[in-house]
Amino acid sequence: MRLLSKKTLCLAGLLLATPLFILAQTVTHYTTTEKEIWKTERVRLAAKPTADVVVSATTADKGTPFHAWGTTFNELDFDAFNLLSRDDQDRLMSDIFSPDGDLKFTHGRVSMNANDYARSWYSCSEVEGDFELRYFNIDRDRRNIIPLARAAQKYYPALQLFMSPWSPPTWMKINQDYCVLSRETNKQDPRKDYLLYMDKDAAVDPDEMQLLGNRNGVFPRRLATQDYFIQDPRYLQCYADMFCRFIDLYKAEGLPITKVMYQNEAYSYTPYPGCPWTAEGAQRFNNDYLAPTLRKHHPEVELWFGTINTNRLDYVERTLDNEQLQSNIVGIGTQWECRDNLPQLRKRYPKLRLMMSESECGNGAMDWKAGEHTFFLLSDNLGNGVDEYYNWNFILTDNGKSTWGWTQNALVQVDSRTRIMRYTPEYYAYKHFCHFVVPGTEMVGYAGREKSKTPVVVFRNGKSFIVIAGNFTDEPAAMSVGLGNKFLNMELQPHSFNTYTVK
Repeated sequence: MRLLSKKTLCLAGLLLATPLFILAQTVTHYTTTEKEIWKTERVRLAAKPTADVVVSATTADKGTPFHAWGTTFNELDFDAFNLLSRDDQDRLMSDIFSPDGDLKFTHGRVSMNANDYARSWYSCSEVEGDFELRYFNIDRDRRNIIPLARAAQKYYPALQLFMSPWSPPTWMKINQDYCVLSRETNKQDPRKDYLLYMDKDAAVDPDEMQLLGNRNGVFPRRLATQDYFIQDPRYLQCYADMFCRFIDLYKAEGLPITKVMYQNEAYSYTPYPGCPWTAEGAQRFNNDYLAPTLRKHHPEVELWFGTINTNRLDYVERTLDNEQLQSNIVGIGTQWECRDNLPQLRKRYPKLRLMMSESECGNGAMDWKAGEHTFFLLSDNLGNGVDEYYNWNFILTDNGKSTWGWTQNALVQVDSRTRIMRYTPEYYAYKHFCHFVVPGTEMVGYAGREKSKTPVVVFRNGKSFIVIAGNFTDEPAAMSVGLGNKFLNMELQPHSFNTYTVK
């Protein structure tokens, strides 16, 4: 037997005492620019920073555990999907939903009744007074939504769905129509617009919903003064029953709905399907009808509150400060302007999870600039504690025009003439996150809002780190990230998406 020297024994002891992370310095850098997609190279950690340290993390840090990525199943997405060849359809769904694919989505979102990316208005029960739900059905979903979900389920059999309506059936609303405000894209009598503020002389901005970004300040500019859903117990209970019937029918199709929200964007006053609710009306429906009905018939389904799309924190607090409501819900669905509220929501409601329930839809350009904006949105939402993230449209034709006149972006664009698909920059913005941030990964550091042109998010997965950084400027950007007692010194190309895996 060969005896080890004292020097060898000392070295072995030093190695055993050295933190595992210092020994494991395999760093892979993935870069995407407009001209070069998914370039990979090996880099090394350093003992000293070579630029400003924008954020630091250690293997002992506790952060926000991530839960799931998802997207939405819509009729217009299905139309675009059907233009593709079978081979392209399979490639697309594998890339998005397969555990070995690019995006690794595990969840989908559906709406009860039509949303704004349906071909036209429909609901599951348009028979007025059908409180017994004799005529409630999902026939249109079976033709246009469920086949798309099943195409995803082929590559991820454990697919889960979350559901929220955009509008109740028209007979359950005070304006007896699916929209909120009249416009040339719908048939509502303009004289009903006064119902929003109960003031026939109040000016209603017809372009309120067409503005993008932060809409130049606060949104909405003025709060609706009454519920558009009829506040009659028969109607409220019937609507709660509809949620359960919808869950039943989807379950029968082999598609489990595991979470619901009472309303998409209660603060949007739309020419397409929508329904304003007051704080009192939202509390009443969720606390007295939806929550107890779900507990009785579907205790396995989570109730979330949302989706909230206002940056008026006082509007949100007016509803969510209700203790009974907080006890009935698992989390808060946030989207669009509500992103401004995320830091305050985390502090004010620490026991509630945060979901990014709908990515911003863009303007149909599907260009690099849109990809950069989406990359920042991913950074800012996740960096501020969102633990479940849903894309909106994942595939659209041409400039993504809806029945109601909007043009919107998608992860995949299909040329309606050639039937050829293109993965847009937003697809790769998602891939830089989704490909690496898997369930259980914890967000442990963020430098973003003050660096919106160069956001950096740090995730920890066991003893490994994932550092995701963007540079949306015209010049190279140098910055450092502290990882334990080492430093990741980053040189980011102009207008680039970057992911570093540190193992």
